[in-house]
Amino acid sequence: MNNKVKLFASLTLAVSFLSVGTVVAQAKLTNKSKLSINGIGEVRVGMTVSQAAKAAGTKLAGDSPNNSCYYVKPQNEPKNLLFMVTKGRISRVDVRQNTQITTLKGAKIGDTEAQIKSLYPGQIKVTPHKYVQGGHYLTFIPKDRSNQNYRVVFETDGKRVTQLRSGKLPEVEFVEGCS
Repeated sequence: MNNKVKLFASLTLAVSFLSVGTVVAQAKLTNKSKLSINGIGEVRVGMTVSQAAKAAGTKLAGDSPNNSCYYVKPQNEPKNLLFMVTKGRISRVDVRQNTQITTLKGAKIGDTEAQIKSLYPGQIKVTPHKYVQGGHYLTFIPKDRSNQNYRVVFETDGKRVTQLRSGKLPEVEFVEGCS
């Protein structure tokens, strides 16, 4: 083989390794991961905890899996992100006090109620908050029939989003989580 062919083969191999490394790095759950109606990043509602941990690229630790409903969270980052587990599978994603994680449309903790309504025109159902006087639940209801069993719920203090969650019905609407 001449030197040009060797150099081309070496560069091609190096680029291939870099591409694979980039794909692996993107699969890891971070504060830049996007919350959707059925998961966050590569983690999807319906996965087992071990499948979710593999998709997240980090260990998920939490309550004892003997309970019918319990929470797990990423061992390191992102902070203030919880996964509800029911019947042995991820059923909902809770985002608390994390202002970096956004929905696919860019909604996040700290946004005003008006911002949420403008991001999801005609798809937000407003109901009174059970514990916060003047607060609301802004529930995104998807139009697509294939997503009808999923929701994104934005909790507010009456002005701004204080936390959000996504997942499947009925778990996504459990006001007190697993309690």
